[in-house]
This record gives sequence, C-alpha cells and structure tokens, in this order.
Amino acid sequence: MYTNRRLFVTSALTLFAAGCVSAPQAAAPLAPARPRPRFGSFGVDLASRDLSVRPGDDFNLYCSGSWMRANEIPADRASWGTSPMLSAEVQDSVKALVEETAAAGGAPGSNAQKVGDYYNAFMDVDAINARGMAPARAGLDAIAALRTHADVWSFVCAPENTSVGFGTPATINFPIQLFPLIDARDPDKYCIIVTHAGLGLPDRDYYLRDDEQFPELRSQYQAHIARQLTNAGLSDGERKAQNILALETRIARLHWPVERRRDVVATYNKKTRAELIALNSRFPWAEGLSRAGLTDLGEYVVAELDTMRPLSQLVLSTPVAQWRDYLTFQYIAAHAQVLPANVDAENFAFFGTALNGQPEQRQRWKRAIEGLDNALGEAVGQAYVARHFPESSKSQMLELVENMRRAYGERINTLTWMSEETKAAAREKLATFRPKIGYPDRWRDYSAYEVRAGDAFGNLQRSAAYEWRRQIGRLDQPTDRDEWYMSTFTVNAYYNPSWNEIVFPAAILQPPYFDPAADAAVIYGGIGSVIGHEMGHGFDDQGAKSDAHGVLRDWWSADDVTRFSALVDELAAQYDTFSPFPGIHVNGRLTLGENIGDLGGLEVAYQAYKISLNGQEAPVLDGITGDQRFFLGYGQGWKRLTRDAALRNQILSNPHSPAQYRVNGVVRNHDAWYAAFDVQPGDALYLAPEDRVHIW
Repeated sequence: MYTNRRLFVTSALTLFAAGCVSAPQAAAPLAPARPRPRFGSFGVDLASRDLSVRPGDDFNLYCSGSWMRANEIPADRASWGTSPMLSAEVQDSVKALVEETAAAGGAPGSNAQKVGDYYNAFMDVDAINARGMAPARAGLDAIAALRTHADVWSFVCAPENTSVGFGTPATINFPIQLFPLIDARDPDKYCIIVTHAGLGLPDRDYYLRDDEQFPELRSQYQAHIARQLTNAGLSDGERKAQNILALETRIARLHWPVERRRDVVATYNKKTRAELIALNSRFPWAEGLSRAGLTDLGEYVVAELDTMRPLSQLVLSTPVAQWRDYLTFQYIAAHAQVLPANVDAENFAFFGTALNGQPEQRQRWKRAIEGLDNALGEAVGQAYVARHFPESSKSQMLELVENMRRAYGERINTLTWMSEETKAAAREKLATFRPKIGYPDRWRDYSAYEVRAGDAFGNLQRSAAYEWRRQIGRLDQPTDRDEWYMSTFTVNAYYNPSWNEIVFPAAILQPPYFDPAADAAVIYGGIGSVIGHEMGHGFDDQGAKSDAHGVLRDWWSADDVTRFSALVDELAAQYDTFSPFPGIHVNGRLTLGENIGDLGGLEVAYQAYKISLNGQEAPVLDGITGDQRFFLGYGQGWKRLTRDAALRNQILSNPHSPAQYRVNGVVRNHDAWYAAFDVQPGDALYLAPEDRVHIW
C-alpha cells in the first residue's frame, strides 16, 4: 500500500508473509496425522529454486529462478509472483461471495442490497455504453460554467470530488488538496491535511527529466489527454492537451522530491484557519473550505508548507479557461471506469499499457471487486471472513507476535548505538504495540451510503461523498482506534505510527504465507519477518519521531540519532547502487524506511526462530538445515516478475524497493546467511563483515 501523499500508514508492506503455529510445536517433527504443508514437505517450494545459481551470487534467483523461467506475467498484470497469485485466489473467493449476494439481492438499504447493486451496475457495460457521457454531463457542465478562481477551488473541494486520503477513484486532481487524517501530534484527534497534488503522471521526475523514456512518455501522455478531451466533447483537443501538460509541468517544478515527503516532521505544520489563509490572502480559501463542509474548522495541518504560496499563486495566475480544460480531463480520468468503453479503454491504454507495460486490461469483474473494496470494503470483508478465515489463525498469529515482541526486547537490550535512556523508551513503545489480526472488532455502518441499481457512475460519486462526510463528521470526536485502513481481503499488512499498531488482514494469513503445517524455520522466515518489518517501523528513521503513544515528538537522544543515522546512511548507500536497467537506480533515501524494516524484521525474526527451538538443534529436513529453510522461506515470499515499465515507476515513486533487492539487499547484511549458504569472498553479494549493516 503506497501513494505519493504522506500516509499515516508508514508501511503497507506491499506484500509479504508466511505461516504460523505455536513455537514449540512448530519446531518439533510433524506428527503423521498432521496436515502436510501446501508446498513441499516443510513449506518451501524447492522446485522453484535454481540450483545452477550460487546463493552468494544472487539469492533471489537461487530461491525462485526456476519458477521465473517457467512463468510469464499474465497479460492483465504488471507483475506476477507470490503475492499477486494469492491476491488472484482471494479475488476468486470474493467474486463467488459477491455474485451470490448479487443474485440473491437483499432488503432495501441492507449491505447485501448495496453490494449486489454496486457490482451489477459496474458489470453492466452495455447499460454504461448506452448512457454514454450523460451521467458525467452534470459535472462537465459545472466545469464549463466555472468563471472565477473561487469557482474552480470550490468545485474541487466538493465532497464528491475531494480526496479522502487514499486515492479514492472519484477524487479530482488539483495542485492543492485536502484530506482527513489522524493528527500526528495528538493521535486522539482527527485533522485535515493540506497537501500538494495535481500531477497526472506518477511523480515530478516524469515531467522534469529528459533522459530515458521520459520525453516519449510525456508525448504519449499529451496525446492521451487530447483524446480524452475529444471524448468529453471538447474541440481543439491537441492544443488544450499541450497547455495541460505545460501546466502540470509548472506544478511539478513546485513539488517536493518524493523522498523529502517521507519526513513526518517536515510535513507537519499546524496552522490556524487565519494562518492558512495568510499563506496567500488572495487565494479563495474560504470558498473551498465552506464547500467541503469545513466552515467551522479552526486548525489545519499543512504538509509541504513552502509550496503552498507558490502553488496557490500558480492557481491564480493561470486563466480560468485553462483550469476548465484541466479539470475536464481530470474529471474524465477520475470516472473513466464507469464511463463508456472508449473512455475506459483510452484511460487504460495510457495508464495501464504505456505507463506500466500491461498489455491487457483486467477483466471487468476483477475491477468491480476493486471498486467494492473502495466503496463497501468492510461489508464485503465481513462476508469474506465468515467464510474463509479460521479463528485458529488469529490466535496463532497473536502468539507469534508475542514471540517477536520478546525477540525485539532482547535485541534492544544489546544495542550499542542506543543509550540506556532511549532503550527504556523503546521498551515502553514495544510493550504498547497493538496487533490487529484478521478483521475489525466492529464493522463499518454504511447506512448513509446510497447505492442505486443501474447507476455505476452515481454509485462511485456517492461513495466519495459518503466517505468524505463520514470523516469530516467526526473531526470533533475522539479517534476510533478500532478502525482499520485496509480491507480484510487485502493481501498486505501495515504499521500505523499514530496508534502504534500493526495490522494483518485475513487474506494474507493463509498459504503460501500462513501455513499452520509449515516448519518453524519457514514460518519465522516468512510471516515472522513481516511482523518484524511492521514492528520495526516503530523504530526506523521516522518511527524515531513518534513515541509509545503515537505522539509525533523526538524521543531519542541526539547522540542516538547521530549513531543511528550513520548506520542507515550506509544502508541507503548500498541500495543506491542497485540498478535493474541502465539509467534507473533505486533511491536509497526514498526506500530507506522499508529497507530498514526488511533488514531489522529479518534479524529479529531469526532471533525469534532461535528462541522457538528452546535450545535444541533444528532438524535437517530433506537435506536442508533450519537456517537454510529460514532464509528460503524469506526469499520465496518475494518471488516476483515485473514488467520493465512498472519497475521503472516503482523505483521513481514508490517507497518500497523492487522485490529482488528486498531479498538480495537484505540477506547480504545478515551474518547467519553467510554461514548457512557458505557465501565466500568473490561471490557477487559478499560484503566484508565490517561493511555489513546491523541495526537490530
């Protein structure tokens, strides 16, 4: 889970994990009656390995190279591997549930009625085509009627257009956006963030770089804009598209580099309403805030503070006619999936094929499930959990979390770079970690969200408006710490620093990630490293700025920060050298938090695995030692094929390193890996002991 905006979810793993049983039982030989693991005799798919590759030269290929050679990325995917394959299985399960619900119907106003009508309306492409652009006409006419800059700002702040923080499809892009969030300095309160946005391409570099494929992508983007303007009924599309691209380029020049946006202190600037308006008193702040329902809100958090005046000035200095063209395109882009097939296909042709290299669009039903995830995620998730999530998985996960907590505590005690005072605060933070496993304790109430049969476009817009009003309606209430920010049928996990919690949805807690019959080494190398990764975010370069209660403040001593920074600088420098193809390098600063999480998560999971053995030697299974099984379990969790275009996008705009470096970049810093696979000087991944980074 990632996005360009500053998220409170420090890590959405972007796919990880393995399986879990109680530690002593997992270490013991399997009893004859015990179920066999889904993969192999102990939980690892040994056939996926490429034994012609030395582990020390490329551990990722050693773990999964044979699988990579034997498989291709499906035409409707940008990548394929362990997590996408599980996600596909989960989608099949959800489809069966949703289609049962859609066929059976439900009482008016019930979740069943809403899920069924949303799905059926989205799937009825013939009806969507027959209605043409009529559903969008009211919005397009409203854009055409804009006459002042106040009109423009007010339009993008309307509840059906305003961001709810996580890229809701109906969000209308604009250089300045509002979205609700937990207040990082007061986690018992919600706040409204004011942030920069407005780019149609993934990141500012796509507008500003003149090397590699960037000029060609800009040309393709401009042509795409022109075609969509024509689809919207506008004339002179090519000239207007050229102006829109030029406008977005001016916006891009004012954006912060994506790695700077990771800084949770730099992106927290509390301002009163009067102070916000004073950032540019000529800008029509009040009109937009009123339209968004924020007339009485007295405080805001401004993210990229020094961009607000120049961006607001850019809005005022750009003719309203140009904003009308820009917003027409943005409106079409935001609603393309529920507009006629030619609009939807054109949207995919650029954002799917040109930008990510994906040859075919995903089947309509798969996109319908994704739409339901955004609009009615907990209604669908409740049904998914009831059918597919055993309660035993929850109790097993909680036990493993406690083992990981113990291992983290032991490692904190032995750290040489952390002072005793800070260690005491770290132990407090560790003790207050809250694990959320499987599903929420209380399901969301969708009674205020109206879903109409046969109205795919309206259902999308009303979803955005419902969610915005739901969130601003509680700005004066205590935060709901039982809330989840990921559906139960998502194959992922996250850490929320404001509530100091780690969250593992039901969908990730199944094979190949969560297999109760797997060997303990595989369990700890897989799901154990994921748990360690998420917990580790509480102690990474940004976690050092939020205390045990989630309050954004410095709780490390200055000397601790200095010593820690020296270690992570070395780690960032290692990742800066990784390049999957010429001209594109991993950004060690952008990916730093996730790389720290990967490295620390594996270190702590290894210690927890050793604790689980209770002083006994791990058995050798099929000629493979316990330590080898541990690292194989970790490596195969990142089995992945990715299209070059998608890989380029990931490196430029995503805080997670590509999968191959989440394997090779981590194990080469782990001493036990060298011993387990006899890695020697001269091997490609070999690092001298003094060059290995040990944080935890």
